[in-house]
Amino acid sequence: MADQSSTPAKVEFLATKTVQEQLTEGELLVPPPKYILKDGIPCPNASLELMDVPIIDLGLLIPSSISVEELDKLRSALLTGCCFHVINHGMTAEFLDEVREITKQFFAIPVEEKRKYLRAVNDFEGYGNDMVLSEQQTLDWTDRLYLTVYPPDQRKYKFWPENPISFRDTLDQFTSRSQVITETILKSMARSLNLEEDCFMDKYGEQGKMEARFNFYPPCSRPDRILGFKPHSDSSMITILLQDKEVEGLQFLKDDQWFRAPIVPEALLINVGDQIEIMTNGLFKSPVHKVVVNGEKERISFAVFCFPDSETEIEPFDCLINESRPRLYKKMKNYGDTFFEYYQQGRRPIEAAII
Repeated sequence: MADQSSTPAKVEFLATKTVQEQLTEGELLVPPPKYILKDGIPCPNASLELMDVPIIDLGLLIPSSISVEELDKLRSALLTGCCFHVINHGMTAEFLDEVREITKQFFAIPVEEKRKYLRAVNDFEGYGNDMVLSEQQTLDWTDRLYLTVYPPDQRKYKFWPENPISFRDTLDQFTSRSQVITETILKSMARSLNLEEDCFMDKYGEQGKMEARFNFYPPCSRPDRILGFKPHSDSSMITILLQDKEVEGLQFLKDDQWFRAPIVPEALLINVGDQIEIMTNGLFKSPVHKVVVNGEKERISFAVFCFPDSETEIEPFDCLINESRPRLYKKMKNYGDTFFEYYQQGRRPIEAAII
């Protein structure tokens, strides 16, 4: 049985309106205190130094044409605890623009229509914003549409928009292609550590789960005191991110400094999540990141999170534990289920796994 002793107690969630809904009703002309960062928390800074993010050619990581140089580049990116871009990922620039467009179109439809897809107060799936645990919680300046996309039999189509008309087909195509990307990356990560090629894939399993999140960040009159997404690391194995083509906002913490993530329009941004950090006994780090908001422009992004089945136990691989690197993490399962509660408390769920 996994040790869940550090898991926060279950709580009641409070109802809240989406940011767009409040903007439409004129309630957020001056952002209320519930969005303002607490004293003592560093103010957002959109003028940080641009981070150097390696670009990995995924075509050079497939079995028929593996490049040792590309594999070394991947390993180096993961050992430094950050992220990387992938190109030659099987999606055209035109298709990626379609994904960006359906994201913009969904958030542009009337609030009344979007409310058809509103999530339940105590559930993450559907349209909405932060899960609110307490009146003292600082809220993110963002609205989201969160959907389970794989396996297909776990999809809740009542939350899948029918407007725009191409939404469901485009998302289905992105999911299928993401499956291929995920397998290529997980196998390449194993090779880069001289592990059995399928060790990560075996954990991901045939019932590996993919969850998609469409993000919308409206312009904000106080970008100096409000965040679109609070600092966190992902609870996934890997995360596949399609950024806004023009508006920056994503920032990563590296070597105790924050950096801006660059935009490469034709690339996908990949980072490993906490579950890979656990499996690699801390060799590959799950990077902490956040999103700042823009004072004049709206911003969108789209992310796919890849998880093992919730009943799969994860722990460090035995071959990565030795005298110089003792075991750092406990055995866990249902890891992703604790993310939202930890996140809203400003904590990382990996805290529960640390020995």
